[in-house]
Amino acid sequence: MGSSEVAVLAVATIGFVLLFDYTNGFHDASNIIGTTIASRAMTPIQSVIIVGTCEFLGPLLGGTAVANTIGKVVTIGDLPPLVSTGIILCGIVGAIFWNILTWWFGIPSSSSHALVGGLAGAVVVAVGSDHVVWGLQELANYRLVGVTKVLLALVLSPLIGFWVGFTMHRLLCFVLRGARPSVNKPLRGLQFLTAAGLAFSHGANDAQKSMGIITLVLLLSGRQARFEVPTWVTLACASAITLGILSGGWRIVRTVGFGIYKVRPIHALGAQLTSAAVILSASALGAPVSTTHVVSSSIMGIGSSERPKAVRWAKATDIVSTWVITMPGAALVAIVTYFAMRSVLGS
Repeated sequence: MGSSEVAVLAVATIGFVLLFDYTNGFHDASNIIGTTIASRAMTPIQSVIIVGTCEFLGPLLGGTAVANTIGKVVTIGDLPPLVSTGIILCGIVGAIFWNILTWWFGIPSSSSHALVGGLAGAVVVAVGSDHVVWGLQELANYRLVGVTKVLLALVLSPLIGFWVGFTMHRLLCFVLRGARPSVNKPLRGLQFLTAAGLAFSHGANDAQKSMGIITLVLLLSGRQARFEVPTWVTLACASAITLGILSGGWRIVRTVGFGIYKVRPIHALGAQLTSAAVILSASALGAPVSTTHVVSSSIMGIGSSERPKAVRWAKATDIVSTWVITMPGAALVAIVTYFAMRSVLGS
């Protein structure tokens, strides 16, 4: 197969990456707007407009540190362009399938976990585990790279989100001690700012994951000589994830906004402040994190700070279980896709 076949496959793969970016947006929309709706700070229409605008600005102004991390999780540049690009396509299909599956059942899950799981699964089954940058040897030298960096960020971020949320709620309660119920009105008003900040942080972190994969595809297919995110890729990914946000993952709003803890204005404000701070900090460090994990764990932390018994721990357990099986689940779909593609191509 010649360069024309490689070009066609590269275009198809980029299309699927943008589709993944879109599913990431509508899957994670509930994480951003769920608390604003539950606390009655905004109507769904207001939430979507404000969140969509700031979501688009996040990738444009948030840098490319996360894109660089994700784009270097696998090393398949030594393979023929058709093979390497096809492997990326299989990994993306696995991530998309998992996003749609968990959205359908209204279960918050990590698009980041799904993406890394899909890529790693496709690469391991196609060319071996040595083509995945696991980062274990580098960790011994106190360097965080590859899958180790991704997993560490994905594991630590919900723990940090929980305890920052716990502390944030105590701080807000201290500041508002003795306040009258009328304080809920300005607390709702402040959420126009905090929800905007959370949306910006989500765009800055999550859209960069797709930016990194598209840049990797351009590199593998010979369209670029070095790993550098083009402006058109940034705009395309910002647009795709924003369209996903505007579509709204309403199936998951009930879980995030109502299923973990009864969210009132003070809780929503604390969750949004916590989540935005954790995600923006991770983005600055080039660490891909899950907005789903951070938002859900911050609500758990806030609930635990106020009334631990009122936290719906059974629902929280379901969410954690989904987190655990996301990477192997997406990897399995990617593996099945790879064998199906190889069977169709007859090689």
